[in-house]
Amino acid sequence: MQARKKVTVPTLVAMKAKQRRIVTVTAYDATFARLADAAGVDILLVGDSLGMVVQGHNSTIPVTIDDMVYHTRAVARGTQAAHLCADLPFLSASISPEKALMAAGRLVQEGHAESVKIEGGEDVAPAIERIVRAGIPVMGHIGLMPQSVHAMGGFRTQGKTEAAQQRIMADAKAVVAAGAFALVLEGIPADLAAQISAEVSVPTIGIAAGPHCDGQVLVIYDLLGMNPDFNPSFLKKYADLAGVITGAVRTYGDEVRAGDYPPPPVASPK
Repeated sequence: MQARKKVTVPTLVAMKAKQRRIVTVTAYDATFARLADAAGVDILLVGDSLGMVVQGHNSTIPVTIDDMVYHTRAVARGTQAAHLCADLPFLSASISPEKALMAAGRLVQEGHAESVKIEGGEDVAPAIERIVRAGIPVMGHIGLMPQSVHAMGGFRTQGKTEAAQQRIMADAKAVVAAGAFALVLEGIPADLAAQISAEVSVPTIGIAAGPHCDGQVLVIYDLLGMNPDFNPSFLKKYADLAGVITGAVRTYGDEVRAGDYPPPPVASPK
């Protein structure tokens, strides 16, 4: 089978003009990265969502830059063709553009990321501009921003009022003007996502933002059905790995207790 061509930033930007939808999933280790890459995804995102789905926190806020470097480096080992993007974690981009650049530099130099993702709008535009000027591609992220969960009052849909929609649109334009090559739209009304997608020149990647974005992103643990208690309205589960994994481990345990595993050794031929 012929190897896929490497997905680059210019590849992704061109996909919007060609009306080719961008497929993005998260990954946090080499094994999941290898499997998703083989499935043909365009972007592997090392999300700070690892704080919730891997580390067991109730938000992304505890995730550190060291955590992100570690997991990004692991994902890089399992990635061949997909574009590798990594999140800048909480506070990395908001203190100063120079500190944001240093954090982004670590993700690229130590973690082998090919771009970084930054949550925020007009407030982080100077940081985006500084990072892009240094030669590191940046993906923006506006709307529902998990790192601001306390300020937003929880994981709630944003942009419900006209004033809020105007602020989100202003954020989108500021992030693109600062040099972002793509833009994640999370937790906003579908009509607002459609409007932003039509008005900005870069690809939009939606999650809980309706069908009109230029691509979609899901947490790989969620689309594989690994948490039976997580059932938001936007999520489609493409497998029930929670049941498969639990069943497999239970069967293994039953066989160990019954003495059926390991099987008796095969006698060597005389």
